Amino acid sequence: MPPLLIVAAALAVLFILGAGIALVMTSGQTAVDERMEQFVSTTVGVNLPESVDTVDGPDMADRLDKALSRRNMFESIKERISRADAKLRVTEYIFLIFICGALGAVLGYILPQQNSWVLGIVGFFLGLRVPRFYVRTMAKRRMQAFDGQLSDTLNLWVNALRSGYSVLQSMEAIATELPAPVSVEFERVVQEVRLGLSVEQALANMYRRVPSEDLDLVITAVNIQREVGGNLAEVLDTISFTIRERVRIKGEIRTLTAQGRVSGWIISLLPIALGFVLFLINPEYVSELWVREDPWIFPQIIPCGWVVIGFSLMMIGAGAYAISKIVNIEV
Repeated sequence: MPPLLIVAAALAVLFILGAGIALVMTSGQTAVDERMEQFVSTTVGVNLPESVDTVDGPDMADRLDKALSRRNMFESIKERISRADAKLRVTEYIFLIFICGALGAVLGYILPQQNSWVLGIVGFFLGLRVPRFYVRTMAKRRMQAFDGQLSDTLNLWVNALRSGYSVLQSMEAIATELPAPVSVEFERVVQEVRLGLSVEQALANMYRRVPSEDLDLVITAVNIQREVGGNLAEVLDTISFTIRERVRIKGEIRTLTAQGRVSGWIISLLPIALGFVLFLINPEYVSELWVREDPWIFPQIIPCGWVVIGFSLMMIGAGAYAISKIVNIEV
């Protein structure tokens, strides 16, 4: 059987398996399950009142997702998904990883003029990284948006407290008046408190979804005020001024280091992109780097091409690491 046909058959099996999993996952979920998942989805288990339990219980997909989430490796996956606010379950995310890996293997195999298993394997591992890169990018953007809105959030919170609102009523005002992602996170906090969690637990869940240093200051101030008392509005006003100054300084530093970051990306990716283009143009010429032929470093064990590739990757990685450390200035 031709290798390309084997790859296509494997991809078809993965698609059929994915369709079956999707049907199972969407077959039995009730409206109450969907609302509870929306309001109290966190990276850890939450103890809810018995009155909100469903009659039919979770479906097979929910049980599989919860079983995977209890394991340490899959718990970190669920945490990444919640930080990105992606509408995915752990099982869906894992299946998406394998689909992207299969697509990358097929593209890497059929793109060159002569079909190459080497590029197929490389494409498979690159495809496995695509969903994780996407989730990490979305989480980073969401974190930056949240940090950018936190100062306005604290201003509204302070004004609400000075107007006579309680802490929970102030959070409701934030969830109503401000845009996402701040409004979404504070709305989840309010809903979790209404469902029986304490304010401390709800804020801790929000911090797990949005692990921001500035938010940690705010949560610490709220928890201390609830334990020992004090003027929360004045404390939040001071934190708001500190956050505004920190955001301003970070923006200036990011502007000054933009050229260094772009240079680091260009220097790191240019050799790899150029080697890939040369391989597409003349595979026989570039493949001399990894064939096991003369000249040898160790006879019949390590050819010179392997050493060249290894040292090249090490130097590229060292240069990228050095540039990232230079342009990464902590505030």
